[in-house]
Amino acid sequence: MGPQGLALIRQFEGCARLRPDGMVEAYPDPGTGGEPWTIGWGATGPGIGPGSVWTQQQCDARLESDVARHARDVAFVLGDAPTTQAQFDAMVSFHYNTGAIARSTLLRCHLAGDYRAAEEEFARWNRAGGRVLKGLVRRRAAEARLYRSR
Repeated sequence: MGPQGLALIRQFEGCARLRPDGMVEAYPDPGTGGEPWTIGWGATGPGIGPGSVWTQQQCDARLESDVARHARDVAFVLGDAPTTQAQFDAMVSFHYNTGAIARSTLLRCHLAGDYRAAEEEFARWNRAGGRVLKGLVRRRAAEARLYRSR
């Protein structure tokens, strides 16, 4: 993952819910108002729920490990397909947020070398909880810009 991709993830995930004591608390998913609960830089999973509190160091360490895991996932599904750093970073950000790279039309278009169609696919992933979210519209547009910057 390159610095542009990591910056994009940090920008859109934010490290929300910083308390006055410097700790970071979990918050409900904006699309559902509940599950999955999120903490830090978009971390979800077992043990994260109402009342979860982490230090900034825990949030940063989890971001590092989550980005590495998502980057491995993307590298695996890409195989040896020609991919620029910008395209890779955009797809890692997409996968970090959606978990859907392997089943996405975006991936199928990229693997087929139809980069224009792949770029257009980002915009389709703008919903959470069945409704369009402005934050997802902005994030997908930023990912598409990064993808096409090749």
